[in-house]
Amino acid sequence: MPGMLPSLLIIAVVLAFWEVVTRLELYPDFIVPPPAAVWDKFLVVAGDGRLWLHLSTTLTEIVLGLLIGIPFGLSLGYALAKSRLLEAFVSPLVLAAQSTPVVAYAPILVIWFGTGLESKVFICALIVFFPMLLNTLVAVRGVPEPERDVLRTYSASRWQTLTRLEIPASLPILFGGLRISATLAVIGAVVGEFISANAGLGFWIKLARDQYDTALVAVAVITLAVLARVLYGLVSVAERLLVRGRRT
Repeated sequence: MPGMLPSLLIIAVVLAFWEVVTRLELYPDFIVPPPAAVWDKFLVVAGDGRLWLHLSTTLTEIVLGLLIGIPFGLSLGYALAKSRLLEAFVSPLVLAAQSTPVVAYAPILVIWFGTGLESKVFICALIVFFPMLLNTLVAVRGVPEPERDVLRTYSASRWQTLTRLEIPASLPILFGGLRISATLAVIGAVVGEFISANAGLGFWIKLARDQYDTALVAVAVITLAVLARVLYGLVSVAERLLVRGRRT
């Protein structure tokens, strides 16, 4: 609970500043709606079910993207860590794809995979794939060589080396990649929904913007921020249970 106090204080300061700006009437309400108007809009869309419809759509895209992107990133990252030759061939392609913003290639993916769920899931999986690959590569390469030598003296198999040394030693870095992936997946879903969708929080933001419903935009943006924070928190809880649990 004490660790939450700084976050709650920052939220309170932001809300107070927001309220002061609206009371000074520096901007019209349709540009900067007061916090009370955003809260009222939240109650309306939560009550009529629209919020949960769009939230569930975006959450489905995120979860499926994570379930696809994380295993692929882990697998290829481990393969690259074990083979310098494979890394030499694959790394240029991976770096070229990673250096390109997702908004640049997302329209192409929508054309290839259609405007339905598949394109958003693929965008999420792709944006999740890169940090998991790089973190896996760094984590496995960073396993201390003396510890590998110890297992070699006992003629440990590759499976034993993986399960007893590489995975435990890599967990802190891997969970760092998971935290990044959890937040990036939210971005991937929203980018896909911006381009083409008929449901989801990103689609909702675009629709509300076109209607100049700034309060609804704020509700959707805040919901996305809370969703990203919840996913980040779940990964952090899993890390405490697995990583710190192994140390005690």
